[in-house]
Amino acid sequence: MKRNMKEWLDALRESPVKKAMPVLSFPAVQLMGISVRELISDSEAQAKGMALVAERTDAAAAVSLMDLSLEAECFGSTIRVSDDEVPTVTGALVTDEDEANALAVPAVGAGRTGIYLDAMRKALERISDRPVFAGVIGPFSLAARLLDVTEIMVDCYDEPDMVHIVMEKATAFLTAYCMEYKKLGANGVVIAEPVTGLLSPALAEEFSEPYVRRIVDAVQDDSFLVVYHNCGNAVLRMMDSILRTGAGAFHFGNAIDMADAIALVPEDTVVMGNIDPAGEFRGGTPESIRKATIDLLERCGGHKNFVISSGCDIPPLSKWENIDAFFAAVAEFYRDKKEA
Repeated sequence: MKRNMKEWLDALRESPVKKAMPVLSFPAVQLMGISVRELISDSEAQAKGMALVAERTDAAAAVSLMDLSLEAECFGSTIRVSDDEVPTVTGALVTDEDEANALAVPAVGAGRTGIYLDAMRKALERISDRPVFAGVIGPFSLAARLLDVTEIMVDCYDEPDMVHIVMEKATAFLTAYCMEYKKLGANGVVIAEPVTGLLSPALAEEFSEPYVRRIVDAVQDDSFLVVYHNCGNAVLRMMDSILRTGAGAFHFGNAIDMADAIALVPEDTVVMGNIDPAGEFRGGTPESIRKATIDLLERCGGHKNFVISSGCDIPPLSKWENIDAFFAAVAEFYRDKKEA
């Protein structure tokens, strides 16, 4: 459903009673009784899962699978798939500058991207009461999977030209991929740049910021919103660079104190986060996640630009009783605030 996403974001920011916007998709496997392996291979299952999550939760928006192996696999990387966990990339596809130059930019729709695009088309037919976002990887995080996450940290110093070559190709593909989601009618994308959080501010400014900005400039407008996600522990030190990407909203992980992040962000800019996905959604209890949620809202809910969320993608086997408790705690906080 086509929406003015600038108006939606403004309304979300200005509303005194806010809905949560967690990165919630993979736990749909439990609602359907299927495996992660089945979910990532079937567009109908993905669309059905997104619809079931939307029916069960009062989330501000629906978000498709945050599968950070997808785009690297499309380039040719090998991935490891299991029944219970999100797929991961194994090994490096590019090891030197010659291989970087030879790396082909895949067509949008290659590999499983065609399945994910079809899933978005089907999900948009089923979900009309809230915006629907696609989940995509960020350019540096994609390059890190193509070059190996450990190796790219050294390559940024020793082989910067090679890294930039791969970054150019990653950005070209991701821009086209996001544009295809936009053409399908998606309301935006959540771009995940977790590996950028491992960089120094200077390296992030060189190797991530301009490439993310290029994607944002190409696809973001009043009808299509980019939410930038970074769950690294260096976010606070690179905040100026992150804000310069121009994304419409920002989503941070639980490696940082959200109160510290909000202090660095203009009050007209929406900031989301950051309940621990592994420690609380996956490993906590309804009581512990309620406490964590209320505590975070007590500390940050006074800022009109704060929207509570998970710190990152919620793991597939996270207990639904914990997810339900999270939403219940958000509703409790704002109900009490409204009545006060």
